Amino acid sequence: MSSPNLSKPVNRLLATLPTEDYQHLFPYLEPVKLTQNEILYNAGEDYKYAYFPSHSIVSTVAIMENGSTMEIGIIGNEGMVGLPIILNTGYTNSTAMVQVGGNGYRIPALRLKAEFNRQGALNCLLMRYIQARIIEVGQIAACNRYHNLEQRFACWLLMLRDSLQQDEFGLTQKFISQMLGVRRTGVTEVANKFKKADIIHYQRGLIRIVSQEKLEAHACECYWLIAKEFSRLLD
Repeated sequence: MSSPNLSKPVNRLLATLPTEDYQHLFPYLEPVKLTQNEILYNAGEDYKYAYFPSHSIVSTVAIMENGSTMEIGIIGNEGMVGLPIILNTGYTNSTAMVQVGGNGYRIPALRLKAEFNRQGALNCLLMRYIQARIIEVGQIAACNRYHNLEQRFACWLLMLRDSLQQDEFGLTQKFISQMLGVRRTGVTEVANKFKKADIIHYQRGLIRIVSQEKLEAHACECYWLIAKEFSRLLD
């Protein structure tokens, strides 16, 4: 193999690994370009690769029998797609879809499992990540039940910003409505309200956060609880 370029990775999980462990894992990490709306896994499919997003976001989505959808998890540069690999379950009943296209890495499932079973730093880190994801999924479920669309939309945008470390995303209102499990008209109303208040700028499928402070003021407590837990477990 050629000499690895061991510059610090953008993905926070990989960046948290001790240098020795990252050096051991690096030769098996393949750079990939993730395309918006690309399906990485459908529900019920075996996971052949795990993905570490860098400048991209993957959503885990529940799809109902009638075709309606709702996002149940956001995975950006703080995480990994493919937990069933290390949990020895093979697959899940959710679909993994690229929400914001960009760069990342992937690693064969068998290699990741072998590295995880070495019981080193990667094992400890991914176990903490599992806990953070469990808390995130539970909090999102509570958020969908108790908070209004304006709060959820603000929370969702802030989570995207944290995962990408940027203020601008290419997203259509149709896609946002599918992720939040609401009608498109509801997203349009909230987006227009935020635009008039100089919280966001929205035009032709491009959203830019104008004021993070104002957006945080509209978000529910779920954003802070999830962010705090990821910081506690992974930083």
